[in-house]
Amino acid sequence: MKINSLMIPDPITITENASISEAIELMKVNSIRHLPVVSKGNKLKGFITLADLKQGLIPSMLGDVSLADLIVRDPIKVDPDDDIEIAAQLIYKHKIGGMPVVKKDKLVGIITETDILRAFIDMMGLLTASSRIDLVVGDEPGSFRNVLQIINDNGGDVINVGMTAQEPSKRVYYFRLAACNTDVIKKALEKEDFEVLDAMD
Repeated sequence: MKINSLMIPDPITITENASISEAIELMKVNSIRHLPVVSKGNKLKGFITLADLKQGLIPSMLGDVSLADLIVRDPIKVDPDDDIEIAAQLIYKHKIGGMPVVKKDKLVGIITETDILRAFIDMMGLLTASSRIDLVVGDEPGSFRNVLQIINDNGGDVINVGMTAQEPSKRVYYFRLAACNTDVIKKALEKEDFEVLDAMD
């Protein structure tokens, strides 16, 4: 999945000549927490967050602090053709809430942790009626294929599969299924000596 399919295109922006209070008001009115700072031609000049503005508000009232002083001049950014995993890794690694999406120095969008969470929820099918079976598959050749066959033979329709990052012999797999009776599937798996940790209809 590419970033351009999830990003907010043509985001609300501000110029560095604006005031801190103008930026705060813009965020408040539009219920946003990030503002790309642009110049003529939508060229990205920087990025500013609500947290940055709040920190600078009091000093700006007491001294000579302007919006230009608070702008992150070389923000972490991504290309619209990058994979969504790249954005997720950057947001997690740098503990940021969002970043500009840039093509040839021109701002084309913004992507936030909320957009990435929405993509994860969609991919996992968390908002649709579903069932789940968690089990240790093990590292025997063909084990994963056998599990899929057992689930299928007992009325299960796999929507997606997640797993922990442990060594193969201890790895837990999370099978999300279309809504079904998991008790039948659980018993069939246990009959074949698979360790079922949880089963939810």
